[in-house]
Amino acid sequence: MSEITPEVVAHLADLARIALTDDEIQKLTGELGSIVDNVAKVSEVATPDVEATSHPIPLSNVFRPDVPGETLTPAEALAGAPEHASDRFKVSAILGEEQ
Repeated sequence: MSEITPEVVAHLADLARIALTDDEIQKLTGELGSIVDNVAKVSEVATPDVEATSHPIPLSNVFRPDVPGETLTPAEALAGAPEHASDRFKVSAILGEEQ
């Protein structure tokens, strides 16, 4: 059984500067106790000969060569833009001031 008590939860909340009600402390005491118990169970099973994993299925990145392809002309890129000026997209200022 874990050693999580309401006093421990209240102390941790105080360290984290989190205000908890008595009901929240009681609820978290049970929840944190359960978490600590479950971590202890996993620790019992973990042995040095079992390799740690971050994912149950081996993963690898699949890369393709970076080959330049066809690109849009400025006119094609701007064709769907609500507004444009010359060869640029025209958007409203986000800071409320014109730059």
